[in-house]
Amino acid sequence: MKMGRAAKTLTYALLALFAVYFLAPFFVMASTALMTEKEAYSYPPRILPSALRFENFAAAWRSQPFGRYLMNSLIVTVTTTIGQVASCALVAYGFARYSFKGRNALFMVLLGTMMIPWDVTMIPLYMEFKLLGWINTLKPLIVPAFFGSAYYVFLLRQFLLGIPKDFEDAARIDGANEFETFARIFVPMMKAPLILVGVLNVMAVWNDYLGPLIFLNSRIKYTLPLGLAAFKGAHEMQVVPIMAITTLMIIIPVAAFAYAQRYIVEGMSGALKG
Repeated sequence: MKMGRAAKTLTYALLALFAVYFLAPFFVMASTALMTEKEAYSYPPRILPSALRFENFAAAWRSQPFGRYLMNSLIVTVTTTIGQVASCALVAYGFARYSFKGRNALFMVLLGTMMIPWDVTMIPLYMEFKLLGWINTLKPLIVPAFFGSAYYVFLLRQFLLGIPKDFEDAARIDGANEFETFARIFVPMMKAPLILVGVLNVMAVWNDYLGPLIFLNSRIKYTLPLGLAAFKGAHEMQVVPIMAITTLMIIIPVAAFAYAQRYIVEGMSGALKG
């Protein structure tokens, strides 16, 4: 049944209202980053700065080695995303397209690991990485990603279950081996859910604070969330520099989400249908 003109107008008005509500904090953050300290603390509060002071971003960025923090965050985010996408795709493909004894039981065990909070495994992981000599390196933040995530495996498996078996049969008739079937037939069809996994991992890793806090000691190894925390401690009473650095930090995850939002919806709907 088609919506009437009045109902459609009301729907768009409500959606616009919700959009303004959720975007307002980001607008206030960016606006404050362009103010002077006096304007930021003025009463009644100012919505817009009297002049756009873009030098606030440069001054805040130069006050600490944020370039190094950015490089560390990029290294961790890019490598973990590659590891998660590659490992989870292979594991999900095995669970979805192969029949073997104990497959369902093993998959239930995998899903069961999602019920264990990271706080429980935090101390054993620290002891393990200390034994390996990985403390105060980026390895504890990167290497586990190459062993996959139960949640991402579940999403990809559900998507793969909805693909007819005819594709595999046709590939085998054409002489493709198992890896060629996976790489040339299924990976292209998994584009949307793989992008979904990648974006979810980027959002989680880019904003991760607790993991780097536990495994990193040297400031030169800090990622951006740790750098921001140290920066806030040094500029406790200065809101403008904090807002400036926070605004710069959210550019990459917001850009990733904006680019991939169509694939996120498609990948999530495909996983739910599967």
